[in-house]
Amino acid sequence: MSSLVLWGLAIRDLPAVNATLNGLALVLLVAGYVLIKQRRETAHKWAMLAAFATSCVFLVCYLVYHAYAGHVPFAGPANVRLVYFAILISHIVLAAIVPVLALWTIWLGYRDRRAAHIRVARWTFPIWLYVSVTGIVIYVMLYHLFPAAD
Repeated sequence: MSSLVLWGLAIRDLPAVNATLNGLALVLLVAGYVLIKQRRETAHKWAMLAAFATSCVFLVCYLVYHAYAGHVPFAGPANVRLVYFAILISHIVLAAIVPVLALWTIWLGYRDRRAAHIRVARWTFPIWLYVSVTGIVIYVMLYHLFPAAD
């Protein structure tokens, strides 16, 4: 697996890339939120579209990595394992919902259906934020705190 290269990166480096992409999406989401609170709609729109694009790149990298690496086992102790799986399961379920919510929110904004956009964004934003944060937490737990033996 380590000799496979994608975009100049070894496949084994993709988890760190994915965590970085999650972090970038998180920063862009918060920036977009701050911008809309400042009534800077155009800047908000671009920040949120950048967050969506970043999440799309993440998804491609994630799928490529797991197509080659397969399942990565959690090697932590049993008491931490329960916490890890609680985070992982909630992350996976909500991550499956985010693309639909994000696309719906983007579409409503594009169509200038402001009331509906705001109503849906009130659900989309915290869920997307949670998925971005927990993606980083999962990465840290899986690859740094409790890495599986090679």
